[in-house]
Formats: sequence, structure tokens, C-alpha cells
Amino acid sequence: MAHIGLICVPATGHLNPMITLGYELKKRGHQVTVINVLDAKEKAKNAGLDFKVYAEHTCPLGFTPDSLVKMGELSGMDAFRYTIELFQQGAIRMMKEGIDSVRNAHVDLLLIDQASFGASSVAEYLEIPFISVSCALMLNRDESVPPLNFGWTYSDSLWARLRNQIGYKLLDRLVKPIVETINEYRRSWNLSPFIHANDAYSKLAQICQQPVEFEFPRQQLPDCFHFTGSFHNPLSRAPVDFPYEKLNGKPLIYASMGTIQNRLLSIFNQIAEACQDLDAQLIISLGGSAEPDSLPNIVGEPIVVKYAPQLEILQKAQLTITHAGLNTVLESLSCGVPMVAIPIANDQPGVASRIAWTETGVVIPVKKLTVPKLRNAVQTVFSQPKYRDNAKKMQLAMQKAGGVNLAADIVEKVIATGKPVARIG
Repeated sequence: MAHIGLICVPATGHLNPMITLGYELKKRGHQVTVINVLDAKEKAKNAGLDFKVYAEHTCPLGFTPDSLVKMGELSGMDAFRYTIELFQQGAIRMMKEGIDSVRNAHVDLLLIDQASFGASSVAEYLEIPFISVSCALMLNRDESVPPLNFGWTYSDSLWARLRNQIGYKLLDRLVKPIVETINEYRRSWNLSPFIHANDAYSKLAQICQQPVEFEFPRQQLPDCFHFTGSFHNPLSRAPVDFPYEKLNGKPLIYASMGTIQNRLLSIFNQIAEACQDLDAQLIISLGGSAEPDSLPNIVGEPIVVKYAPQLEILQKAQLTITHAGLNTVLESLSCGVPMVAIPIANDQPGVASRIAWTETGVVIPVKKLTVPKLRNAVQTVFSQPKYRDNAKKMQLAMQKAGGVNLAADIVEKVIATGKPVARIG
């Protein structure tokens, strides 16, 4: 059995899928250690995984939620620029302080979140084999596909490719500080600088929790890239209390804006107002951003909770209202639940564009959000069978994709052979 280290962004949307994969690997007899800042320790321990801290003094407990407060109040390009700043700081911490924790963990293999910038360079410098895991929307660059932060519709036309090229040039300018930071460390370690955006990813295996059916047509993926479908397992998460006795049997609408971009509390009021006259019951999860009494004048008597047991609630839901965070979207689709998406920032516009493309829901950009538009979108998804039918098709596709079991099989094949694992088909 192998000792496997997990490195990922210390935010819920990244920790949940990575820890679920770690939980599966531990079930198979491997030792699994989460290598992260202190804010990730509780989730690691809840899943029964080992934990090794880095940046303990520069990132004390509570550092991550505190650093994300500002992001939760931003949207669009402002939020994206702030995210770039946080990622650059995270890359510096990994390469300056995390390197010793990775070295001292004595792992045989690392699973590295694509968004954990700098971690693959640490693995390369320490000569530790690694596998790339896309915990959010896949970051692999392909000019046939729109940049993830714009939310553009997919097209294979010439004008769309030109549009994409311009978008990627802008994206390159935005992420330049991260690239320069990483390459500065790589030069000091006598490693070749990264030239292409895809250079940081594993040559052994790249694992993506999207099903292939929830991705635009790709032309430039390596042979070791695998679409596995989403990772989720309630047993890898801490239990969450919920007032199930308040459910009244009406069609259930579940509303969550995630755990980062969820401090725009006015959106929750708009959601409640849009749903109040519908023959349905609304659940609002604040994602830890606030207490339920922070919405004192909310209309329609929805069930408002700080956290919800999302996987369990989605099994009962008829519709999800979401910020288009990938994990909430994939968990909704795994239950065959269609969506109304309100993308706010970062990769959420890209996820939302895939919801629209697959017709598994309706999208309203946050800047165009009004109560009438939201009410109409909810009624449209409820009344037109194609959205639920397409969500059910995606549910079936995800069941066939293999999910966390296939991902763990790929990891074990890399461990057994030490060679790249090519996808089948």
C-alpha cells in the first residue's frame, strides 16, 4: 500500500471532492495525508484522514474564511482579480513554506488540485510523482473552448475561435503574476520555466470530476486525461443538522450560493421573493456566511439554515438555485435535479455556460438578476420537461462514468506501474 498526499485549495468546493477521493483510497488500504493550512484540518479529520500542516504561523486557524470575506462581497472581474491575488499568495506559501511539509510527509505520490498553483513545481523539485485533479472546472487550456471566466457560448466557428484567442490573451495578462512567481522559484530550483498554461499538469494522469457530457468538445487533451464524473460520499463529510420536520411535502426548491460568493445577502432576498407565490417550498442555505437571523425580513417563510446537508436535500429537491459552483452543479445533476444558475465570479460563468449548453437549467448573470426574471426562470424550469429530462440524462451519464471509484482505480494504476495511464476510448 502507498502513502498518498493530498494538496488542494483550502476552500469547501475544493476540499470536498479531494477528501472524498482520499476517503476512497483510505478504504482501499492506503495511508492518506492531507497537506494543507490549518483550516483544512477539520474536514480531513472528519473523513478519518491524516493531516500535516504548513504555514501554521502565517495562516493560523480562521485565515482562509477571513481571506474569503472580501471575495464573498465581490462579483465579476473584481472578484476574479482578487482571486488571482489570493492564488499568487497561496503559490508563494506553498513553494516557500509548504515544500518542507511535503518533504517531511514522506509520501509516495501526490494528488494535486489544478488550482493549487506552485504545488506541482514542489513535487517536481522533490522528485515526487503526482497526479493532477480538477476540483473545480477543468483548467486545461484549449482555444477551441471559451475561457472559463467569461461565460461565453461554445461554437466551433472561426469567429468564436478568434474571440477565444482574444479572451485567453486577456486571461494571460490577469494570471501573469502567478506565472512569474512560480517561474522565479523554478529557476532558483534549476527547473525549466513553464511556457504553456498546461505545463504544470501531470504527465502520469489528470483526473476531472466532470462527466465528458458536461464539457464542451475538446481538441487538445493529453492521452492521460480522464473524465470520471463527480466525487461525493456523505460518509466523508461531517453530519449536518436540519429541521426535516418542517418539510411540508410540496415540491422542494434548494437555494445555495456556495461558501465563498455567498455574502451578497440581497440575492437570497430576491430568491425568496421570486419563489414566495409558487406552489413549492424553499430551502435557503447560507453556506456559513451568516446566521439565519441576518435575513429578518425575508418573505414567504422559507427554511433558512446556516448549512444544509446538501447531498441529502438534493435527493428530495425538484430544482436547485445555485451560483454555478461546480460541486453544487454536479451534485444536483447526480440527483437528476435541474437548475437556475446565477453565476457571480471566477469559473462560475464557465460552469453556467455548460448548464445552458446541456439545457439542464436556465442561466441569469448576476448583473441582470431581477425578481421577475428569476421567477420566470424558476417557472420555466418547472414547466418545461426538457430541463428535468436532460438533468436525468446527465445523472445516468454520471452513474456510468465511474466517479470516485474510477478515479481511485487510476491512482492505483499509477502507483502500480509508475507510468502514464491512458484513457480508454
